[in-house]
Amino acid sequence: MSYQNLSANQLLSLLQLASSTLPVGAYSYSEGLELLVARGKIYDIKTLKIWLENCLKFGSIRLETALMIRAYWATKSANLQGLNNWNYWLTATRETEELRLQSLQMGRTLMRLFININVEPNLQVPLVSWLQEKLKTDADFCNFAIAFGIIASHWQIEPEAAILGYLYSWMTNLVNAGVKLIPLGQTVGQKLLLEMQDQIVFTSQEVIKLKDDELNSCSWGLSLASMAHETQYTRLFRS
Repeated sequence: MSYQNLSANQLLSLLQLASSTLPVGAYSYSEGLELLVARGKIYDIKTLKIWLENCLKFGSIRLETALMIRAYWATKSANLQGLNNWNYWLTATRETEELRLQSLQMGRTLMRLFININVEPNLQVPLVSWLQEKLKTDADFCNFAIAFGIIASHWQIEPEAAILGYLYSWMTNLVNAGVKLIPLGQTVGQKLLLEMQDQIVFTSQEVIKLKDDELNSCSWGLSLASMAHETQYTRLFRS
């Protein structure tokens, strides 16, 4: 997989989109980690790494990323109906209310941010008008993965790079959550991010090849943790 065609501006745009400083509220969610730490299932760097590796190999993050890249191509071809369909498809795969609300809150925030800050002269006005209308009238629009794909496509970031950026953004958020919850030192967290690079690359190479009838995930552990987190007695992270 080559990224040699990624321009300096496209690279900077990807770094901005995948940055932990992006004000979409990702830092306030732990995606079940808080419950797993509280119950002693995850308690050190080794157990956190195993959880993250299994998420990348089998979990819902693979499905989200696959739908992100479909939103990317739908935007590229101005297929608004396709964007709509994939967004509802992703909403239907959210197995708990907590995960669904997280995805929609982050997606709508990111989409509004994109509309507000994008001042490029070649902005696709019909796309923006459609997005603005959807955000006003449709409470289930749009999921974070869909918003990420729309923006990555508009900023002309290569699809392979967009997938890496999406997975890395997800990874940094959960590692940061683990650092706070277990707790781990900042150096340990950075070490873990470095160790996870190969798995992120491998997952990205698998995801981009997935056909529509191969879209699936095995995330029952995440679903159970998410459901229990809603009623956890004390919480640092949002439900």
